[in-house]
Amino acid sequence: MSSYLAPLHSDPGLQPERTILAWNRTTVSMAVCTAVILRWTNFYGAAILIPVAFLVGLAMFILVTQKFRYHRQSLGLANETISPNLIGVTTMTLTLLLFGGAGVFFVVVN
Repeated sequence: MSSYLAPLHSDPGLQPERTILAWNRTTVSMAVCTAVILRWTNFYGAAILIPVAFLVGLAMFILVTQKFRYHRQSLGLANETISPNLIGVTTMTLTLLLFGGAGVFFVVVN
C-alpha cells in the first residue's frame, strides 16, 4: 500500500472523510443548479451563461482542492492544530447569496 492511501490521522469518527463528502455533495448541488439555470437560456439568452460559468468554475475549484483540504485536516487532527476553513465557508456563503440574487434578478427582469 502506498503512503498516498495511508491515513494521516487516527480519528475514529473520520472527520476529514466526512468533510470531503460534504464538499462533494456541495459540488453535486452546484452541478444540479447549473443544469437548472441552463434551462433558462431560451428566456434570457447569453446573459445566463455568466452565473453558469461562475458556478462551474467554483465547482471545479472545489474538486481540484479536495486533496489539499483532506491533507490539511488530517495533519491538523494528528497535530491537534486544526483550524476552521473560514475562506471556504465565506466563499460558499457569498456564492449562495450571489446565486440567489441572480435568480431573483432574472425572474424580476422577465
